[in-house]
Amino acid sequence: MFDFFLNVIGRDMGIDLGTANTVVYVKSKGIILEEPSIVAIDKERKRILAVGKEAKRMLGRTPGNIVAIRPLKDGVIADFETTERMLKYFIQRIHKNVAFARSRIVICIPSGITPVERKAVVETTEQAGARAAYIIEEPLAAAIGANLPIDEPTGSMVVDIGGGTSEVAVISLGGIVVRKSLRIGGDEMDEAIIYYLKKGHNLLLGERTAEKVKMEIGSTFPLENEEKMKINGRDLITGLPKTIIITSQQIRKALEKTINDIVNSIVEVLDGTPPELASDIMKRGIVLVGGGSLLKGFAERISRETHCPVYLAEDPLAAVAIGAGK
Repeated sequence: MFDFFLNVIGRDMGIDLGTANTVVYVKSKGIILEEPSIVAIDKERKRILAVGKEAKRMLGRTPGNIVAIRPLKDGVIADFETTERMLKYFIQRIHKNVAFARSRIVICIPSGITPVERKAVVETTEQAGARAAYIIEEPLAAAIGANLPIDEPTGSMVVDIGGGTSEVAVISLGGIVVRKSLRIGGDEMDEAIIYYLKKGHNLLLGERTAEKVKMEIGSTFPLENEEKMKINGRDLITGLPKTIIITSQQIRKALEKTINDIVNSIVEVLDGTPPELASDIMKRGIVLVGGGSLLKGFAERISRETHCPVYLAEDPLAAVAIGAGK
């Protein structure tokens, strides 16, 4: 009975509305939804065919009248109507399709977005069915989700590497002291792999294959045992299918510029951090969250460049949503 009542008035939830994935935390239940931020639409009938994992399976495989859309780009809303419909779908799934349920929602935003983009996130969330929408900056949510002591007068540093943005922040006494927000992340890494193979091997890869390559053999630091992988794509000269074997060293070379930009932004933030807080970070380390932080050797690479200990959060993929939920 209580569950039905909650469904009707709407469950309080925290949402990490990411470029690559949407993660939803529901009060007293924890993370209950983690889906790709992708929507498949029938262009002729203007109706949604699939959302999330189902829509991701359609990426690069749809006929002309069906298009698989990623409505967020670089951490901000690029397609308002599709984002609203996607959010509405996720919210209704959580409320077991009780159409009139209206939740209070805390939604995460990148720290570097403009006031207009902030307003757009709130309005889209309200139109998707929220009773009230509140926003929290991603680095702050990530720090809360990673159990950092953000309310204490000590420095905590968090690096959130998402699909469309990378956020670096030093937090003390419940606020962000120094920050840097880059509109690069996992998507940029996938594009770098596609570009590298196109230029070096005349091979055209799809988005999903590039992501798979990154996840399986991508790295930012030399590995003890370098890896190889067989990949299929289209030969740009003959137009025919082609298979090649690539190594983790080659993919590391493809990712170097993107990784370097992220590492340089971490060094910049440390450089602008007050000495007392920098000293705390030297002792307590830097915490990594977000899907991009799972890239092999990332913690070692950052540690080498900053001379600070670097740790991966307990649940890097869900840390931002957990923080919003808390």
